[in-house]
Order: sequence, then C-alpha cells, then structure tokens
Amino acid sequence: MLNHTDFTHELHSSRLVAIVRGTDPKAALASVLALAQEGVRLIEISLTTPDAETVITQAVKEAGTDAVIGAGTVVTRQDALRARDAGARWMVTPALDQGFERAVALGVPVLAGALTPTEAVTAMRSGASAVKLFPASLGGPGYLRSLRDPLPDVPFVPVGGVDAEAARAYFAAGAVAVGVGSPLLGDAPRGGDLTRLRARAREFLTVCTAGAAA
Repeated sequence: MLNHTDFTHELHSSRLVAIVRGTDPKAALASVLALAQEGVRLIEISLTTPDAETVITQAVKEAGTDAVIGAGTVVTRQDALRARDAGARWMVTPALDQGFERAVALGVPVLAGALTPTEAVTAMRSGASAVKLFPASLGGPGYLRSLRDPLPDVPFVPVGGVDAEAARAYFAAGAVAVGVGSPLLGDAPRGGDLTRLRARAREFLTVCTAGAAA
C-alpha cells in the first residue's frame, strides 16, 4: 500500500493524474499501459468502468513500477473495499461520502472531492492527502486562486474540463497537479486510437514539467 507521504510526493513530482473511465475493459487496460509507457505515473481507473476490479488488478501487475495505479469514483464503503482488494494504491472520491470515510479508515491515500472552502478544509482535517477541486470548470483558475488565498497549504488538484491550456492556467494559479480525463484519454478507453493517446500524453507531460519548473 502507498502511504500518504509517498502519494503526496508523487503528486508534486508528476503533477498529472490521468483518469481512465471506459466502456471496454480491454481498451481501458490498454489505455492504462500506453499511458504508463509514455511516462504518466499516477493513473486513476474509475470504478464505473466495466469489470473495473480486474482492470485495476491487471494494470498493477502489468505496469509494475512504471505507474502508481489508483481507483476513482469511490462512493460507497463497498467501493473502497473493492478497490483495496483489487490492488488500488490510492483512491479518488467525488465527495466527502462513505467511500471517503472508509478509504481513510483503510489507511489508503485519498484525493477527496470538494468544491467549497468548507469542504476543502473538512477533507484535509478528515484525513485526505489532497483535495480534488471538482468540478473545477465551474470557477476555473480564478476560483482556485481565490481559494488559495485563505488556504495556501491545501494541495488542490483541479478536475473537470482540464485541457492542456487550462492546465497551464491552473498551475499558474497554484495547483499542485491536475486531473485529466477525456481531454487526455479521448476515445481510447472505448477502443479508440492509442497512437493519439500517446501523443496527448506527451503533450500533457510537457505542460506539467513546465508547470513544475515555474
């Protein structure tokens, strides 16, 4: 199991969380492996993906040390247990719900979904490793900047509508990392083009590297 310190280090060094949410388990796994081969370290596999547990287990096995595989859309207590048993090393929740509570109790690093200042503070006090600012598109980089004024120590990871241009703006506003789904994955988890996925992965990694250096 990944510990809190190691996960936080991965967020700060990688600065990119790839979100794989597919309709085809084989395509989802292929997408995960393509991302790992391109150098994407933090890869979240949504539990809404058919046979998600098997995808997670296989991804952990086949990606090896090239990636740190997590589970996303952890909503219920059972979701957290399913993800843990499948081998997920960290978890992502859309809100501060039962899944969040159980993941924290299991000792798994959690990227906890929150939108408001109260939710962000509650998440960190309740054991979150970082805050998934979701849906970030509602307020954009300006909203993140406003949140960071009173909450400079909260590690925010904007998720929702983050393309490469938006990622640059979020880094400038103080994001520790960004979570990216369809702007990065495209149709790959549904059986689409892996070559284009690889190209987009390289683009996002370049943006994240530049953000880390800024």
